[in-house]
Amino acid sequence: MKVYTIGEVSKQMGLSVEAIRYYDREGLLPFVKRDAGGRRQFTEDNIQLMAMIMDLKRAGVPIKDIAYFVSWRLDGDDSLGERYDFLNEQEDVLVDQIKSLQRSLAYLRFKKWYYKTAKAAGTEKIHFKSGTNQVASATYAEYQHLLDSGHTAEELGN
Repeated sequence: MKVYTIGEVSKQMGLSVEAIRYYDREGLLPFVKRDAGGRRQFTEDNIQLMAMIMDLKRAGVPIKDIAYFVSWRLDGDDSLGERYDFLNEQEDVLVDQIKSLQRSLAYLRFKKWYYKTAKAAGTEKIHFKSGTNQVASATYAEYQHLLDSGHTAEELGN
């Protein structure tokens, strides 16, 4: 079995050595063994665990919750339900975040198209209701028509 040093894991994972030590102190790496000199010895399984930790962290899961999940692994099969439920909850949270980001991205792309067309016309007033600074419903309808006719939002804004 291949053993990796903390420096090798640091390079492989794109993490600082200090971050890995922090995760260890927080109880996220209970499976990592140490040699006679106290140096961490990482295995492929440990690296896979680190990848899972990083995925959960990127998903916004707090370190303390990741630590609970990792500790449940120590319980073996007794915690399969808890681990499944935890991941199910995190999936729901992440799906909601993705939907929110997709709405934000769609609006940003609409606004890019809006400003692109206003810039080309030399005025933003082409998008306003007559005599106001309020965006006309026809502007939204025109944009939606362009999307419905096969243009992509990204294409329209560039």
